[in-house]
Amino acid sequence: MGLSLTRNRLMAAVAAAVLFAAPGAMAEEDHETKEAWRLFVADHTEPVVRAIDFESGRELGRYDIKGYAALTASASGQIVFAAQSGADVIHAIKTGIDFSDHGEHRDLEVSDPALLPVTFDGKRPGHVVPHDDHVILFYDRGDKAEIVDEADILEGRAEKRTVDTIKPHHGVAVTMGRYVLVSVPNTEIETKPDELPPRIGLRVIDEKGEQVGDIAKCTDLHGEATSARLVAFGCKEGVLVARPGGTEGPKLTMLAYPESLPKGYTGTLLGGKVMQFFLGNYGEDKIVLIDPDSEEPYRLVELPTRRVDFILDPANPRNAYILTEDGELHVLDVIKGGIVRKMTVTEPYSKDGHWRDPRPRLAVADGQIAITDPRHSIVRVVDAETLKEARTIPVEGQPFTIVAVGGSGASH
Repeated sequence: MGLSLTRNRLMAAVAAAVLFAAPGAMAEEDHETKEAWRLFVADHTEPVVRAIDFESGRELGRYDIKGYAALTASASGQIVFAAQSGADVIHAIKTGIDFSDHGEHRDLEVSDPALLPVTFDGKRPGHVVPHDDHVILFYDRGDKAEIVDEADILEGRAEKRTVDTIKPHHGVAVTMGRYVLVSVPNTEIETKPDELPPRIGLRVIDEKGEQVGDIAKCTDLHGEATSARLVAFGCKEGVLVARPGGTEGPKLTMLAYPESLPKGYTGTLLGGKVMQFFLGNYGEDKIVLIDPDSEEPYRLVELPTRRVDFILDPANPRNAYILTEDGELHVLDVIKGGIVRKMTVTEPYSKDGHWRDPRPRLAVADGQIAITDPRHSIVRVVDAETLKEARTIPVEGQPFTIVAVGGSGASH
């Protein structure tokens, strides 16, 4: 079986990332290093989001919202979006973590977190997709998506560019240069009032709102991720990859699942930030590493039980962490293409029951993995190297969805 992730190419990417990061250590002597990490945790039952200092475990802020929230950090980490699909609103929380680039180093400014006065209203907000200096908000029952600049939100403004999504559906929109990639619903079937139509493909929209080219087939499109300059979408036929195409618009290519893979498909995707690759689920108890430029793009990794959550390590580009329902945390080496170590970190959390039942979620902060444990009202902090629990952070209620923002920078 051929390797789908070319080992030499990925090793070279890792080395380049290390060399690229090295000049920061040579910043001028008047620059003192400052480090700050914060966790943002949404409760499973109560409409509340908490900001927590990662080092001390101290609660920095509690923000009352309107409903259950899915959390997404902006690309810069300055904002955390709390999308409340049951309450038809998205709140924005300033994280108080602000990096500015100065070539050979970056500065870090730390301030108090705060609930911003800007809210975004729409019927059943679903996917929130951060991209560069803006974010794309998709409303499943509102036949629209909105593109908003992050700087405007921080200044209390909500100037929006609206994208027509044809018909209400559980979809997604992603920008690529001056184009927008938008999921396409099936408009030829009738649906019940409480149901949404299935997705059948992806279309490209230009800055005038006009479609460019034909609709690309992508049955039951679900999940998206960006890696380098590529955007990938999960489909029943394979993974659809969009590449920049110059004046003619993005080029869409289907990476069909090979016959060697068992029956299944990808519906959740993560994108490598330093190396160009994607990590996706393949059913509930398998994952796939995807190299879009390889002749054999898929590499299958089987898990002992069903996956509860998974995440890429932004600081260590060859590591991904996968939590399975038996309570085991697995470290996946994306270059070797296999699990290299594992450890039991929580009690078992079954995937049976409602899809939104309280189960652990993962975040990565400062070389450590933060794991919500709603059954015990804590966040478990696990060392990424040893997988041993270093400490716990008490959190009221049932801590559920979680994101981490932070890092180190120069302080003058």
